[in-house]
Amino acid sequence: MTSSGTYTFNPSLGELTLYAFNLCQIRPTSLVQEHMQSARMATNMMLATWSNQGVNLWAVDLVTTPVSQGVATYPVDSNTVMILDAYMVTPQSGSNIDRIIMPVSRTEYATYPNKEQQGFPTVFWFDRLINPTVTLWPVPDGGSTSALKYYRVRRLQDSEFTGGQTVEIPYLWLEAFADGLAYRLAKVWNPQLAVGLKAVADETYKIAAEQNIEQAQQYISPSIFGYYRP
Repeated sequence: MTSSGTYTFNPSLGELTLYAFNLCQIRPTSLVQEHMQSARMATNMMLATWSNQGVNLWAVDLVTTPVSQGVATYPVDSNTVMILDAYMVTPQSGSNIDRIIMPVSRTEYATYPNKEQQGFPTVFWFDRLINPTVTLWPVPDGGSTSALKYYRVRRLQDSEFTGGQTVEIPYLWLEAFADGLAYRLAKVWNPQLAVGLKAVADETYKIAAEQNIEQAQQYISPSIFGYYRP
């Protein structure tokens, strides 16, 4: 058997758009500028929806934020969708020790009577504003920790037609992207096909989303030590 031996298939946004229009039964020879403007808007709207629907593992990165004594709140990049895991970095004997901290809600943070209490931070509150922030409690005391690190999900990069740009998605999501785009374009340009294309788009998205998970065992155990006396 002869095969290509390559793994480079990565069509540009323009190629994916032409394919999506074909799925809408709109041939490339009939496309005008208005079609492409519609496709650009539909593409970026769909990527925003994908960010809302779950954790896109390929858009997760690690952010390091130095902390200062007495400073509780720090700016977060506005491209951040959510914070997943956070930990404090503690310099110790020439190396760094990491200690995880847990998220709290706005309501729980509001219940803390002394929000200026200093110490080693044990929790964080991610305030999801247009210009988001992360607040630590207790407030860093300047001696026990030097930095906050967190894994965050960032928004997907904008999709543009210029320069043969590709879409910021992995190979396994290409069909879900094309089918989702076809459905959105059909709503505008061929509405009678929209219902059928939506069913296909939902199915291919589901397939892609089900494999977009970390392959690791999870264990849940109750904290029951408090029920027993020594």
